[in-house]
Amino acid sequence: MSIVSKKKALLVCEECLSRNYTLHKSTLSQRERLVIKKFCNTCNARTIHKESR
Repeated sequence: MSIVSKKKALLVCEECLSRNYTLHKSTLSQRERLVIKKFCNTCNARTIHKESR
C-alpha cells in the first residue's frame, strides 16, 4: 500500500476574488496550479477559478 501525500487547495474566483471551493489534491502527480471553470455564488455566473497559493 502506497501513501500519497495530499494538500488542501483553495479555489479563488477571478472576477470577485472570493474563495469559494476547497479540495484535496495529490502533491506527487499534480505540480501545476489548477484552473477550472466553476459556478460562483457572489457573481451568480460560471467564472474561471484558480488555485491560490
